[in-house]
Amino acid sequence: MLLKLIKTLKHSIAGDAFHSGMMPGKGEKRVEAVLLQTYTVALPAILGYIVWLLKRQKRDRDANSTGTMLLLRVQLIDYHDKYIKLGSIPSYAYENFVEMYEAYHELGGNGMITKMYKEIQDLHLAQKGEQNGD
Repeated sequence: MLLKLIKTLKHSIAGDAFHSGMMPGKGEKRVEAVLLQTYTVALPAILGYIVWLLKRQKRDRDANSTGTMLLLRVQLIDYHDKYIKLGSIPSYAYENFVEMYEAYHELGGNGMITKMYKEIQDLHLAQKGEQNGD
């Protein structure tokens, strides 16, 4: 694409040089050299800027993901403590807990929350067993 642009400009300038009485060969080579030098300087600068922007966006996304994961952890711990203490968990709260856990896990969270998740599952299953046994 760059070569096509250079050729187009070269032909355009060469035509102007021919009409103005200049020798077409010298003007073409000079324009081609100037364009090539310009691209040699400008292209790395533009690519460097793009790389800088992408790194900055990644850093921001990572910070947002970490913050979201920490907020989910706090909420999961609160749910766990509340419903384990009560000895039962309503269906809506269980669904919220499961969805939060899945999001937390997808963000890379693990460890103690997985243990809490299993305890909430056991609580929910025991509660369903009691309802079916009545």
